[in-house]
Amino acid sequence: MNEPDLQLKKFQKELSAGTVSLALLAVLAKADEPMYGYLIAKQLERVGEGVLSGKQSALYPVLRNLEGAGLLDSFVEPSMSGPPRRYYRITAAGRTTLHEWVAAWRATRDSVDSVLMGILE
Repeated sequence: MNEPDLQLKKFQKELSAGTVSLALLAVLAKADEPMYGYLIAKQLERVGEGVLSGKQSALYPVLRNLEGAGLLDSFVEPSMSGPPRRYYRITAAGRTTLHEWVAAWRATRDSVDSVLMGILE
């Protein structure tokens, strides 16, 4: 892999690290019922236009961190097709945090867009 490709990969990794928690909370806030990791990953792929795809294994530590912070609850249920599944749902604190993070995301996005305006147009 050449240097520009390595730099792009590093940049994408840094961007992803800062947005996965936001995206996970958003997916679970929109869900009608609790979801397990694989379903969350598939939903991210579907609605995230592939930007967050291919990172399913990276979701589990983030889910555990969000749960540890009280933003998610989880429970385990047996599965007919394999090992038990851990289901996640957003808490009231998670919804409050999501609203705060969305506002911070939009402010950051707007600020960066203002700086980038006219560069590649």
